[in-house]
Amino acid sequence: MPEELPDIGKISPEIFQEFIYPRLGAKNKNILVGPQNGVDVGIVEIGDKVAAITCDPVFIVPEYGWERAAWFAINILASDAACSGLKPTFMAIDLNLPMEITKSQLELMWDEMHKECENLGISVISGHTARYEGCHYPMVGGATVISVGDKDKYITPTMAKVGDHIIVTKGPAIEATGIFATAFPQVLEKEFGSDFLKKAQDIFWDMSVVKDALTAVKVGVREDGVTAMHDATECGIWGGLYEIAQASKVGMKIEKDKIVVKEEAIKICNYFGIDPYASISEGTLLLTCCPNKSNEVINLLKKEGINSSIVGVVVEEKEGIKVSENGEEKELIHPRVDPFWAAFYKALGEKK
Repeated sequence: MPEELPDIGKISPEIFQEFIYPRLGAKNKNILVGPQNGVDVGIVEIGDKVAAITCDPVFIVPEYGWERAAWFAINILASDAACSGLKPTFMAIDLNLPMEITKSQLELMWDEMHKECENLGISVISGHTARYEGCHYPMVGGATVISVGDKDKYITPTMAKVGDHIIVTKGPAIEATGIFATAFPQVLEKEFGSDFLKKAQDIFWDMSVVKDALTAVKVGVREDGVTAMHDATECGIWGGLYEIAQASKVGMKIEKDKIVVKEEAIKICNYFGIDPYASISEGTLLLTCCPNKSNEVINLLKKEGINSSIVGVVVEEKEGIKVSENGEEKELIHPRVDPFWAAFYKALGEKK
């Protein structure tokens, strides 16, 4: 039976392979890395440098508050670019805004976007801004972020090697936790108390892997250090690790109990009835690196206040992708559909 579009969220790898991948416009010899499953950047050779290029929706949720919403929007865009190992450099942004946005709201939003771009060292080089009928929050346009660097300094999720250690930062469901805590404070405060709510809401500011990624690659890249990086967005840690393994054509042995966790994330996901390890987790960096550099990566991240752990090892593809928990080993199956969205919109409906 032909693969159908999902009810919500990203299309499946099968639909990508069937409809998108065979139709990619003109061929160009300067493309070093093109579109593929599990790889969020394209790499283009330009003279003696490369450009790592990625695009994503501009995601604005006014209910977060304009400062939080704008900060998050920019960091979503910058995180994929940083996972190339190269510092985000330029951005082109298209804002297709809802009719209800006011001049003062646009000013607040863009001022915060500017400040965060400035903070990350990103220069806005072009764009388009308008209000249109049929445009609604949270998807209010799209943007492209470009990282520029040396040819031997970029990495992609296709570069993990057998024997590499697998490292996870911050733990599961970082984004799910930050969004739930911001969107449903009264519900969570009633259930868990004000101190818990404050800690959970602070996790919102962890929803970026820019610092994680640029810190990790200080040890070196490829045969000298970090070999692959991926942020755990849709389908969370399980989806992200699966995508690295598929992109690199390797297997993995993962020990679930070694993954760092935030108590708030586990409790909030349990409350809303979703698996934290399969839930959207912008802010969680998944990386592989040479075993002789893994402890150095952990220590560098710790100095930046980022908790992380070695959770497994890359193995031959024929060994499969396995997760062990409490002594029992199971095959890792890609979650396919992130449980966060259904739970979020259900809770939103109950709130109204």
